[in-house]
Amino acid sequence: MKKINFILLLILTATLFSACGKKEMKTASGTLYFGGDILTMEGDKPQYAEAIVQVDGKIVFVGSKKEASDKYKDAAQVDLKGKTLLPGFVDAHSHITMGADALNQANLNPEPVGKIESISDIVKAMQELKTRLKATDTTWLVGSGYDQDFLKEKRHPTKEDLDAAFPTNPVLLLHTSGHMVVANSAALKKVNYTSETKDPTGGTIVRKKGTTEPEGLIQEVALLPFETFLSVPLPMDQEIEKIVKIQEYYTSCGITTANDAMTSDIKMKILEAAAKDKKLKIDVIAFPMYTMAKEVVGTNKIKWAQYDNRLKYAGLKMTVDGSPQGKTAYLTKAYQTPVPGCTHDCKGFSNLTQDMVNELFELCYKNNVQLYSHCNGDASIDMMIKGHEYAISKTGDNNKDRRTVIVHSQIIRPDQLNSYKKYGLIPSFFTNHTFYWGDVHVANLGEERASYLSPMKSALNLGIECTNHTDYTVTPIDQMFVLWTSVNRLSRTGKVIGPSECITPYEGLKAFTISAAHQYFEEKIKGSIKEGKMADFVMLDQNPLKIDVKNIKDIKILETIKEGKTVYTLNK
Repeated sequence: MKKINFILLLILTATLFSACGKKEMKTASGTLYFGGDILTMEGDKPQYAEAIVQVDGKIVFVGSKKEASDKYKDAAQVDLKGKTLLPGFVDAHSHITMGADALNQANLNPEPVGKIESISDIVKAMQELKTRLKATDTTWLVGSGYDQDFLKEKRHPTKEDLDAAFPTNPVLLLHTSGHMVVANSAALKKVNYTSETKDPTGGTIVRKKGTTEPEGLIQEVALLPFETFLSVPLPMDQEIEKIVKIQEYYTSCGITTANDAMTSDIKMKILEAAAKDKKLKIDVIAFPMYTMAKEVVGTNKIKWAQYDNRLKYAGLKMTVDGSPQGKTAYLTKAYQTPVPGCTHDCKGFSNLTQDMVNELFELCYKNNVQLYSHCNGDASIDMMIKGHEYAISKTGDNNKDRRTVIVHSQIIRPDQLNSYKKYGLIPSFFTNHTFYWGDVHVANLGEERASYLSPMKSALNLGIECTNHTDYTVTPIDQMFVLWTSVNRLSRTGKVIGPSECITPYEGLKAFTISAAHQYFEEKIKGSIKEGKMADFVMLDQNPLKIDVKNIKDIKILETIKEGKTVYTLNK
């Protein structure tokens, strides 16, 4: 009798476990979204889903509302009420740690990003920064975002403009491009820049006219001695707090994957500390700077292409030239307006030699490390194409899917786009330039070159998968504004910069969703709404595909969701 009862107990227990298992499968918890435009970003044409379900941070269902409700009875239901849901935005190129630093810097941008109109405004902003920081008379003071083209004086500030107000404080003004600074006398003294200092290869110390005395403007490689002072490290807990705060800005713009390009050794330590403390609420993809190449590539210093608490080192970043608005981008044809520090045949210059570029390519390719490079001018793009050809000749691997990224690719030629297609090179364009500096580029480059700026339509017509970015802190993180510039290409004065390069809103959205995920080798886990991918979403108040394209920039981000958890909601 006892034996029979024992057997019955086993059968009953097994039945209960089986029933519980079946019930759990049918009523798994999670979130069911319905009632709006759910744009999946799957395919070459827009596709919508009636409902989707996420469970434990993964998308588990895409289909009809009825089937979703039947299969996931316990899921919390979110009625979009006509709003639009897309995959979370993937940031193709920015500088999140520079954004964190900017929290302790003066905003020197002109409208619409800031309010600076003159050099006297800059001095006032720097004085206000000193007060805000409660700085001593020897503290370094940094302002960022000044743009000589939008100052009343139509010139770069000089050290004399700053010295009277700051006789003992070292002061640095970071140009909007990030490729040059203005230093006052105290700052120049700190790095021992004098009339005897020679220009380094790939950089210029601009001199007072008719003399060898530095006037204050420092370009490209010559600014490297100032790098340490542009961001004097704070105690680690304060640095981590800055990373936490800057993520709030990124998520408010729908970003669920952020970029940190040209990550220094100090910034690597800060990001790693933030990751270890689990303070990264979105994915951060970092790119150590090329000056550390031999230290980080082919060594065990870091693990490539692996996430650790939402931090991943994806590749090496190098900078081949400068900026077109700063007129340091390296061109094959000269600028059409005067260039500071140059007197004739002014084509900008490269920061690296071709041999250096070749060496970096070969090192990365041999160690299977993805390579990213800043290139604005066509002469620097030529150097990248030659570097790729050199490296594949050395490795003998012509067909490997390397996804080498040429960031900006702005002043590019049609034959170079053909080379991108041939070699599988990825352009990450910067269409915000058409608004912020479109009119400036027409003056500096001429109509023909300016019209081909960031030629997204030409690239797409060739079948090139391209991305688009903000280069924050150069322009604000605002993906709806990026979309607007790629579709409309309107300058500040309302001029269309290259009408034949305008793209459709859907093409524009792909550039910072599925195509950006592809840029990072992450298209299988993010970038579109598909079963098995991360539940990274952004909710918009309007559908960019269904409104007047001129109004796209006014679309609001209502909510940002990272792996099923809300990381931002718009304050109502």
